[in-house]
Order: sequence, then structure tokens, then C-alpha cells
Amino acid sequence: MFLINIIIKNVDGKPIYEQIYNQIKAQIISGAVSEGESLPSIRFLAKELKISVITTKRAYDELEKDGYIYTIAGKGSFVAEKNLEIIREEYLKQIEKHISSIISLAETCRLSKKEVLELINIMFTED
Repeated sequence: MFLINIIIKNVDGKPIYEQIYNQIKAQIISGAVSEGESLPSIRFLAKELKISVITTKRAYDELEKDGYIYTIAGKGSFVAEKNLEIIREEYLKQIEKHISSIISLAETCRLSKKEVLELINIMFTED
């Protein structure tokens, strides 16, 4: 069974179901949990996190809608087979977010696009 490694932050500003969704999704994408592995029941997870069953169900529903898990009536929810295209898209989103931060920092310290690209090229060639 999927180990519960979810931390709810009340000061996060994100809804609790979204925090659960993001943390389970991250564990699936990273390979921390295997395809076919069962997730805790909605009731069990809600009890462990001391939250509403409705909140947990919403997180599971979103994960299923997005193809990360599937549910078998009477058996529970399981990690879906990894769709490499979905995983690639997730990584691309993360890269784009980091690149935006890099551009913002570069503008702050007045680095040119050429200088940023040179830095990236240097880091790619270092091992």
C-alpha cells in the first residue's frame, strides 16, 4: 500500500484537496510509488490527515480525472500506468516555471540573454 507522506499546511493558501492532489501526483511522477500500487482508502486517509472525507474524495477524483489513479468499485484506488507524455508535460511546466524565475533574476542583475545562455551551456557541459 502507498505510504502516507502528505503534509497539510494551513498557511499554504492552497485548498487542502489541492495540497493532497499535488503531493500524491508528485510521488507518482517521481516514481516513489509504483504502477498498480493501492492508495489508502478515502476514509482512512481522511482520518489520518484529520480532514473531511469529502476533501479527500475530491483530491482522488481530480487524480483520477487527470489519469494518475484509477478506482475499482469495492477494491479501492490504484496508481495508474504512467503516461510518459503526461509526465513529460509536468516536467516541462516545472522547467518553464524555473526559466521564468531565471529570466526575472537575470533582468534584476542585468544579465543579457547571451550571458544567461552561456551560463546554461557551461552548466550543461559540466559533469
